[in-house]
Amino acid sequence: MAVRLGGFLFLAVLLSAVDASRPAINQELSNLFNELWRLDVNRLKPGIDYTISVQGRAGFVNQGSHSVLDHASLPLFSNVNENKLRNTTTFSCFMKLLDNYERSTGITERVTPEELTEINLFLDVVLETQIMKRAHQYLVSKGKSSFDSRQFKNQLNLIWFHLYHRQRNTGPDSCGFEHVFVGETKSGTEIIGFHNWVQFYLQEKNSHLDYKGYKARDQDLPDHDDHVLNLQFSWHGVVKPVGSAFIGTSPEFEMAVFTIVFLMNTERSTTVLVNIDQCQMELVVIRQGRCLGTAYPKLLSSNSRHVGVNSH
Repeated sequence: MAVRLGGFLFLAVLLSAVDASRPAINQELSNLFNELWRLDVNRLKPGIDYTISVQGRAGFVNQGSHSVLDHASLPLFSNVNENKLRNTTTFSCFMKLLDNYERSTGITERVTPEELTEINLFLDVVLETQIMKRAHQYLVSKGKSSFDSRQFKNQLNLIWFHLYHRQRNTGPDSCGFEHVFVGETKSGTEIIGFHNWVQFYLQEKNSHLDYKGYKARDQDLPDHDDHVLNLQFSWHGVVKPVGSAFIGTSPEFEMAVFTIVFLMNTERSTTVLVNIDQCQMELVVIRQGRCLGTAYPKLLSSNSRHVGVNSH
């Protein structure tokens, strides 16, 4: 009996330790991000504004590999309402920024006056959205941003668009916006960043990108209406073993969420666990000094499968 009781106690302690190792849901940010989700009137709707085909589960591939089995014979995006993208101000201004950057790190970025104008206009239109106004209000309440909207715009510009050195021995070759929303390659063998669905769609449409399949646990298969996906793809012949992105969301939603996580923490690397809509995900943000190094969502569970599993 003592041996059996000891076994039960050991198992209880072990399970308790496993549970304690899980990060707790950040309920405050979950509530805020769901509020931003409801405010995202520019978000495209699955099955109406776009159609995706997740197809097969991607296999393991080493970083730096140029060859991988293709588990998706069709593109991820079979249809996107481009008229809506072009006629939605934040999307149209966003798309004008996507061709402003050198794909490879180690090449000094040159910012033209026209590109500065495009950045300025994009920030202006984003700041006019209810999403970013609510994000600004929250950050002011936490003492993380100035009440002055011009200073908040400067803060966003520093976080997302200020150029810095990602690769040594070169001029400034990267910024948060380029890394997260556009994507970069490193040494011609590695895709870094690239966490935006619009860029994914446009690159796929122009035959620069080949979707290889989704990445997910056996019990949590993705659906056509999931708003976060973990993906495998090749871009200009270089393979990304696993990447992740919001799907259908507006650029202002993504920028607001990641800006809040960035400013609410001071560690170089921050991971917060949140529930947004029907998804449970980790939001990962890594700093590059006062600027954003990278930011991305990592889907843990979709279609509310996590409800009742994590009650802490």
